[in-house]
Amino acid sequence: MERTIRNQVFTLQGFYFLTFFGVGSLYPLLSVYLSESVGLNGYQIGTIMSIGPIMMIFFQPIWGMVSDATNRPTQVLAFTSLVAGMFALGYVVTDLYYGLLLIAILVAVFQSAIIPVSDSISLKYTSKVRYNYGNIRLFGSLGFGVAVYVMGKLSEGFIGPTIIFYAFFVCLVMSAVLAFRFPKERASAKLDLKAGMKELFTLKKFLIFLAVTFMVFGPNLANNTYFGLFVEDSGGTYAGIGLAFLIAVLSEVPFMKVAGNWIDRFGLLTVAALAGAASMLRWLFYFTEPSLWLVYTSAVMQGLAIGLFVPAGLRYIREITPAHITATAVTIYSAIGNGLGNWFSTFVGGFILETFSIYAVYLFFALLSLIGILLCFVLMKEEKKQALAY
Repeated sequence: MERTIRNQVFTLQGFYFLTFFGVGSLYPLLSVYLSESVGLNGYQIGTIMSIGPIMMIFFQPIWGMVSDATNRPTQVLAFTSLVAGMFALGYVVTDLYYGLLLIAILVAVFQSAIIPVSDSISLKYTSKVRYNYGNIRLFGSLGFGVAVYVMGKLSEGFIGPTIIFYAFFVCLVMSAVLAFRFPKERASAKLDLKAGMKELFTLKKFLIFLAVTFMVFGPNLANNTYFGLFVEDSGGTYAGIGLAFLIAVLSEVPFMKVAGNWIDRFGLLTVAALAGAASMLRWLFYFTEPSLWLVYTSAVMQGLAIGLFVPAGLRYIREITPAHITATAVTIYSAIGNGLGNWFSTFVGGFILETFSIYAVYLFFALLSLIGILLCFVLMKEEKKQALAY
């Protein structure tokens, strides 16, 4: 690999590590902070934590259009990273519910641009130089896992839990600096969202897989909100929460590496169903109120669930949609899984937490995952029917 390419790859890897380190510093421990330090109830925590996903649904396409219209994706990326980091400091200056809700909205509006814009640049560059995008994205998982562990330790020290906000700010400022060193890729071709959505919503398999993503991936993302509360309820400390997240996130790495081979061997939908089954079994296990050491041990199930579903889902969307609307399909797929599914699971989870318990939240997640698995079998049947027709 020539020196220029190697330097660009290091820059991209550094950006993903820092960005996800910032996200891992804040969100897994934010629900615990809001509960323990601020004293909010389950309804309030669920509402604040579900703001990010719902903002993502609306603002991801907007930032994509801004990036396309200005043809300056790196500047958009740097600006949104910096502003999101600055707004997060607002958590330190208020403990009023509506003030915290406003801060969550402002952070989410700008943070919603970071991953899709950086993914767009990274995917285009790695495709051009024939480098494995997965070897870049893995640094995000690494950063997230290390962050929760480190911040869990520091939150119990003399600094206190507010360290998570300062870490988020510092990491996103550093990410903004790195963004200016990104490959000078032009923004992706402009998406005609209206026309693309109209065509996509006539594709039965696409619509069913959106439902699969909503049911399987939504709870996995919502788990980032409730897992800290779950570990704490099981007897864990801030440091214990960090350790559990570290085990869970780092377990994604080996599964992401083997996902391609498994997909080629068993098929996309079989791998997606396997990921859904791993999720369901994990959530059902948590519903049984296991001991803390069993929680740590079972955290590796996240690798099987997310490490397989992420590559399988994206590849399936690309395979079942016409080339001229694939970009639109990926945008909608991201909005449904990362946005709507995450929001629904997080928001409803808050009500269940307040009315019943954290364990009941995971029973709800298990039921959603079961529906997702059944929909995978519906898709398999649909594909067999199409194959016989040919």
